Amino acid sequence: MAEVKVKKETNLSDPVEVENRIKELCQQFPHGITDQVIQNDMPHLEPQQRAMAINKLLSLGQLDLLRNSAGLLYRLKDSQSTSKMKGSDNQEKLVYQIIEDAGNKGIWSRDIRFKSNLPLTEINKILKNLESKKLIKAVKSVAASKKKVYMLYNLQPDRSVTGGAWYSDQDFESEFVEVLNQQCFKFLQSKAEAARDSKQSPMVQRNSSFATSHEVWKYICELGISKVDLSMDDIETILNTLIYDGKVEMTVIAAKEGTVGSVDGQMKLYRGVNTIIQPTGLVKTPCGLCPVFDDCHEGGEISPSNCIYMSEWLDF
Repeated sequence: MAEVKVKKETNLSDPVEVENRIKELCQQFPHGITDQVIQNDMPHLEPQQRAMAINKLLSLGQLDLLRNSAGLLYRLKDSQSTSKMKGSDNQEKLVYQIIEDAGNKGIWSRDIRFKSNLPLTEINKILKNLESKKLIKAVKSVAASKKKVYMLYNLQPDRSVTGGAWYSDQDFESEFVEVLNQQCFKFLQSKAEAARDSKQSPMVQRNSSFATSHEVWKYICELGISKVDLSMDDIETILNTLIYDGKVEMTVIAAKEGTVGSVDGQMKLYRGVNTIIQPTGLVKTPCGLCPVFDDCHEGGEISPSNCIYMSEWLDF
């Protein structure tokens, strides 16, 4: 017979056991726990006992006190950073805490100054000291080329900071994006040609010409043209630009849960499209699309000689 494991009851009369249980809960939920989580786990624990246990852990530096939209959060303090922060004064600990709360999006020194209410010269001194200990790092943000944001040393910067795969040292890689555009379109074109060559019914040909973003992503990865790891979101961004250019169309279908590339039971499919008939020369001119074409004549209020759209078109 299989052994049934029963959860060990916490001795609520023993403050040490209560503190250990709170730390265990924090380990189960690394992003932090609320008072409600503790209350649900230990429903018979008195509010005063809970407050005493939390305050004890906070005073010992074993918990961090955070705040979000849901209220107060208690998070287990990183033992490595705690040991490195030993000997630091309260101002340095405060700045470190502010940077830690900013997460992988980082925080500007101006905002650190606002939250800490410390002089800028003191903040700069503290930041240099924390950088030398490799507790924090400065990262250039694509949002402001002359400003740096600070975050914990072991964090990977958010895409909003680095710009993702499309940026290198804050410079937009337009040539790289263009190559990806061409290769994604080439793949969809080849899939459409293979569907046409199959000589099946038009509807079957159309359906088989579609490809998932995962298929396109796999093709690009196998080409080895990218020096950085591209995600599915990166490829979908490229495919969206092709849609805006009128080269690709997208449709959404229902998909089984767990299917590669599906999100919330839906999957995006893409196919390359070609213009059936090239537009005539007249349609390409402003006159071919002008809503007041019939009222346009020389000497009138609307005339070719003073038409700003015609001038812009000729300059182009």
